[in-house]
Amino acid sequence: MTIQDLPLINACLNALATVFLTLGYMFIRTGNKTAHKKCMISAFLTSAVFLTCYLIYHFNTEAVTRFVNPTWFRPIYLVILITHVILAVVILPLIFMTFSRALKARYELHKKIAKWTWPLWMYVSITGVLIYLLLYQIFPQSKSTPSVQKPPSTQLVSS
Repeated sequence: MTIQDLPLINACLNALATVFLTLGYMFIRTGNKTAHKKCMISAFLTSAVFLTCYLIYHFNTEAVTRFVNPTWFRPIYLVILITHVILAVVILPLIFMTFSRALKARYELHKKIAKWTWPLWMYVSITGVLIYLLLYQIFPQSKSTPSVQKPPSTQLVSS
């Protein structure tokens, strides 16, 4: 595995987080608190692994991919990207507050904030996958700077 594999891995992690979030929501709606808790912890861990991989990728590659073509779709892509990035920053403290309240068995306060946390987290997870699909699969973009990797010691290697 190389650093260039991480965008696909990140999209898969976002998709998996979406699955856990959806199942967690379904379980709490049906009163299965144990399954809900397991799914939400899994979504949290999956998102944490995503964030780690995302940071590794961006700290270890100098390639910059910009969405330029097709030009008619660029404004749509930018709206998706900008809202994704802003909400990805906003959601972090909300996730921690929501988890904290659940772990402290402050369920009424947990429910109040979870009403905001869950849909925003879903949006960020889904748009993360969508951004990958748009940028790498549907409308593949050329790199605006050469795809220069840092020395091999910083590359991910499969064992």
